[in-house]
Amino acid sequence: MASDPASVVAHTSRGNKLASYWLKLPMKIYSFLADVVVFVHAAYVCFVIFGLGAILLGCAFRWRWIRSFWFRVVHLGTIGIVVVESLFGITCPLTTLEHSLRLAAGETARGESFIGRWVHDLLFFDAPPWVFTVVYCVFGAVVLATFVIAPPMRRPTEQIE
Repeated sequence: MASDPASVVAHTSRGNKLASYWLKLPMKIYSFLADVVVFVHAAYVCFVIFGLGAILLGCAFRWRWIRSFWFRVVHLGTIGIVVVESLFGITCPLTTLEHSLRLAAGETARGESFIGRWVHDLLFFDAPPWVFTVVYCVFGAVVLATFVIAPPMRRPTEQIE
């Protein structure tokens, strides 16, 4: 008698249905994880894009919070990572992870869930790699320029008397 779980389950009265469910479960998990990764990727992109929009609006409306040192440094770092990856031809690790999870789930790289496809289509465009490199570098330069236009400020440390 076989000792692997799939063959043990297959010998029960409802075995075929139950076995097919349990064997597909890991694939569903990979698909779910791929969707999670694509959402994290989308959140990363939104932070970069909307962060710059907020900084530019904040300059115009004199919002103080856009000068937050940590917000600005993290924002610069996120676009900086993208610029370095594109200059050196490095595929984004989130893209690689999502692709690997989709393949493990038996899906295409685009995904099969409605939400996964929708978010994936928002993130990925069909253009030559040099186009993305130029766009990322220009975007990164604008983010860097905001450090001159509206430099981040640290809160002065309170002095203990």
